[in-house]
Amino acid sequence: MTTAPTPLPAAAPSPCRAGGWRRVCVTVVAAVLGVLLAGPLAAATARVEAPPDAPASAQPARAPIVTGQWVHGLSAYVPPKYPPGFAHFDYVNPDAPKGGTMRLRNPDRRSSFDKFNPFTVKGNAPAGVSIYMFESLAAGSQDELQAMYGLLAEAMYVEPDLSAIAFRLRPQARFSNGDAVTAADVAHSFEQITSKFAAPGFRATYQGIARAVAVDARTVRFELRDKKLDNVFLAGGVPVFSKKWGEGKPFDQIVLEHPIASGPYTIDQVDMPRRIEFKRDPDYWGRDLGVRRGMFNFDRVIYRMYADQEVAREAFKAGEFDIFKEYRSRAWARQHQGAKWRDGRIVRTAFETDVGQGLQAMHFNSRRPLFADARVREALTYTWDFENLDKYKVFRRASSVFNNSEFAAQGEPSAGELRLLEPFRAELPPRVFGPAYVAPSTANDPNGLRRNLLKARALLEQAGWTLAADGKLRNAKGEPFEFEYLNPGEGARNTAWERNLEKLGITYKERNVDFALYRRRLENYDFDIVTIVEGDFTLPSAADLITSYGSAAADEKGNNNFRGIKSRALDAMIEAMGRATTLDELRDAARAFDRVAMWNFWQLPELYLSAEWASYWSRFGMPATRPKYFTIDTGGFGPWPLMTWWDRALGAGGATAAGAK
Repeated sequence: MTTAPTPLPAAAPSPCRAGGWRRVCVTVVAAVLGVLLAGPLAAATARVEAPPDAPASAQPARAPIVTGQWVHGLSAYVPPKYPPGFAHFDYVNPDAPKGGTMRLRNPDRRSSFDKFNPFTVKGNAPAGVSIYMFESLAAGSQDELQAMYGLLAEAMYVEPDLSAIAFRLRPQARFSNGDAVTAADVAHSFEQITSKFAAPGFRATYQGIARAVAVDARTVRFELRDKKLDNVFLAGGVPVFSKKWGEGKPFDQIVLEHPIASGPYTIDQVDMPRRIEFKRDPDYWGRDLGVRRGMFNFDRVIYRMYADQEVAREAFKAGEFDIFKEYRSRAWARQHQGAKWRDGRIVRTAFETDVGQGLQAMHFNSRRPLFADARVREALTYTWDFENLDKYKVFRRASSVFNNSEFAAQGEPSAGELRLLEPFRAELPPRVFGPAYVAPSTANDPNGLRRNLLKARALLEQAGWTLAADGKLRNAKGEPFEFEYLNPGEGARNTAWERNLEKLGITYKERNVDFALYRRRLENYDFDIVTIVEGDFTLPSAADLITSYGSAAADEKGNNNFRGIKSRALDAMIEAMGRATTLDELRDAARAFDRVAMWNFWQLPELYLSAEWASYWSRFGMPATRPKYFTIDTGGFGPWPLMTWWDRALGAGGATAAGAK
């Protein structure tokens, strides 16, 4: 029986966003510290001059962000939305009352915890430690594509060539022990999380940053190994903690010591390994900052860990915790209902977001002769029936590398896109220069699947594949059309697709292997077809696309170019994205890239989900406006409910408490 694809929670402690329907994390990202922004240090005697204050005229004409001057915030490609000294973000209630208790469950597969250090490999730290205790130099904005504003830092200075970024710390910034946050603490934090004692994912994430140097007590400078915009923002998201945490122990031996950090909460009570309670600091140093006003409104936050999903579901209905994020489409359709939902005690909501959804698709290994012909690859896209698979009508069909975003190709190419595409016209499919790709559909047509299979058969015949007397599809050499789907799991789940393929005479095989073997076969490109999910985003990253689509990666084992793509046009579009200095330039390059990637049929696009599914007890006040980019209870783009909701029994605080638009 075919099961509808369903997103799954990420496994801890890996910083990758894993899970999903045969999902594979193809990039390493530091998602352990969800509310934050996304080499060894030189000797302490190294002298680095602090950049001077500079007038606004120092900004170069062609920079993707403001450079050469101290600023309160940075925004990629466009000016920051919020001015210096802004009062609060639009998606908070600045007058939200403080008090009450929020009760939560483990938001991922961590069913227990045995440490408080979230940066090391061994053991599990509870999710709340990262969300409620650690802060970074800057805080990301959840209603801008890529922007950050000073949190621990009051100002930022980027070198015109993007070779470094400096931060000037706020004099009032304090750790939970009362000590001032210093540049030496920041440099120490960076040194520790990029050391051999930290989880490898952090070293990979920050590999583009060469070092952090304390220039003076309140100024720290990050020197960038790779002069890229992403690394500028990564520096702003480095988590900061006191040098006194662990009292000089090797970093991986800091296990049960409570973090000495600057966040609004501290650990109050612990019942290891199942329960932890955080207490809000009423004297939290940053409570009146524009990046913090209206946030972290509960006096106490309690996490209880559950090992079994169904036990957790029943516990939620019994009122043991307040918010239940759902990952399974069947459960969302059938189990989030009952008397407590009908009478309003529990509310069921699909929270729509603007988070860009990376392409989830079956990757054809075009190194295999079977998939070298684009007509064959296109034919297979007509055999996958999304409408039949999406039984609960909750998913959307993927037709782009950049789903749910303005970077997905739309309609006819713009003049800017054509300027990028024209030099490659002779080597591109003609359809690249026409309307944007739209995946095949069977919607509203009882004969839709039959029509699609007839289109697939015609394409296969054009490619030299015909139905033989034995009912098998064969080429001129008599070779059968058969392939193997590689799956990191157990049990066949593509039975509907297999039936469709059989109607064309294609033999489908599914090989289920353990993840270690699966990863090894991926690294060596030893497969026919696999399903890969590319990462979520707000802005497309040229650096990420190079490893998945760049020609140079096609023959280098261990890269993410699983499809074996070699395209001069795609390489040029990636380069154009990397050198873009305006949002229009980035958008044109991304959409041109999208047309080339989709009209070459290197993959069979599947689906995506742009909403966060959750039920919650009706006891919360919510800001009147939702952010564009957020999650419910985990990191990534920031858990908006955990950061901004409040106890409705305490009042509305002068804002709409019924719910956000």
